[in-house]
Amino acid sequence: MVTAYPANYPTAAPLRTADRTMAKAKILVVEDDRSLADVLEYNLRQDGYETYVAYDGQDGLNQSKLRSPDLVVLDLMLPIIDGLEICRRIRADPVTKKQLVLMLTAKGEETDQVAGFSVGVDDYVAKPFSVRVLLERIKALLRRVTSPTQPGDILVSQGVLVDRERHRVTANEEVLDLTPSEFGLLEALIRQPGRVFSRSELIDAALGGDSLVLERTIDVHVRALRKKLGDHADLVETVRGVGYRFRDPAGVR
Repeated sequence: MVTAYPANYPTAAPLRTADRTMAKAKILVVEDDRSLADVLEYNLRQDGYETYVAYDGQDGLNQSKLRSPDLVVLDLMLPIIDGLEICRRIRADPVTKKQLVLMLTAKGEETDQVAGFSVGVDDYVAKPFSVRVLLERIKALLRRVTSPTQPGDILVSQGVLVDRERHRVTANEEVLDLTPSEFGLLEALIRQPGRVFSRSELIDAALGGDSLVLERTIDVHVRALRKKLGDHADLVETVRGVGYRFRDPAGVR
């Protein structure tokens, strides 16, 4: 969807050297508003990211396979293929399924967020926005999958194994195909079996405190996680009126 932006649309000051923790990560911007795409490309390159741009959905989908970006900044309303369908295809393709997706859109309704998260969107930014805030959200998303872990940092409970170093989850030795958000959610829950997390606590613990997602979207992630856990789905328990917990094998505390 093309949005009119002023010629002097504000750019962000370059990050300090100490802040360039995600430098060299590859980012694909899929945005049909060329003026906005140019602003994003400039600022991302200033922050040290290897940046590519696509102006329609088909090119964006093609580049997601060709460029193998770490993160895709994806507009919702695009020519040829819309953002939701692109995200759905990214998640369905073994080549691209691990790519982070940040949805960039002029829409800000809760139903739009829920629709995005239901197809695997990792974060959501509504226009108009501050470029600096967007850059910080990108950095926070990348940090979720690149934060250093200690060798052997493995969590195991009742047949489910979470390997933080390899960013891999297995259930009864079968590898599960989780999105980064689902991985973060399961990791937060399994670390403290029996503890009840509110939805806002899970947003902080699993998605990062600077992730501006609605509490209802946690329910979407939980449904997707349970589906992928299969026979282990009942390990993620709903505590009515409060939130969720991972079942404690020693009994609920």
